[in-house]
Amino acid sequence: MALTVDDGPNGSDTRAVLDLLGEHGVRATFCLVGSRVRAPGGADLVRRIAREGHGLGNHAWSYADLGTWSSARVRESLVATTAAIGEALGDPRPPVPWFRAPNGSWGRSAGVARELGMRPLDVGATIGDWLTQDVGGLVTALRRAVRPGGIVTVHDGGGDRSGTVAALAEVVPELLAGGWRFTPPPADG
Repeated sequence: MALTVDDGPNGSDTRAVLDLLGEHGVRATFCLVGSRVRAPGGADLVRRIAREGHGLGNHAWSYADLGTWSSARVRESLVATTAAIGEALGDPRPPVPWFRAPNGSWGRSAGVARELGMRPLDVGATIGDWLTQDVGGLVTALRRAVRPGGIVTVHDGGGDRSGTVAALAEVVPELLAGGWRFTPPPADG
């Protein structure tokens, strides 16, 4: 299964997710918000994400709904986000093969992402962690979201995500003990 982490980087929550993944040797794909990359501490987290072997995805400049935007406006958002990631990494052509539309609202954004060399990445199964940080509920949702070959999406940004981190801390070791492997998202996104 693929684990994707959206809406960051976000300070202590992203650090906690990275610590947990590192402890268990798990790789994920982080779909990054450009304004968060440029926020204080964001560049350091992007460098850590890349250094630790996680995949990078473009999640647009902000949390805005791209569904009704023009292609030109979407392009501006995606180009600015990839540039911010590149600046953080010191690489004018950073490895950002994925794009996920904020809120799963695609509009013209999937086509623009393809033109820019990114593969649109389906949201897959989510755990509803933008609605609650109730650890018990998130643990249950995370267990239910796991499917062979599937994508599970959690969030490290957009607010307090300490419940998400706690749910991951409980479920990731269970999955590994059960023989699950964490892989990059499938090539077709």
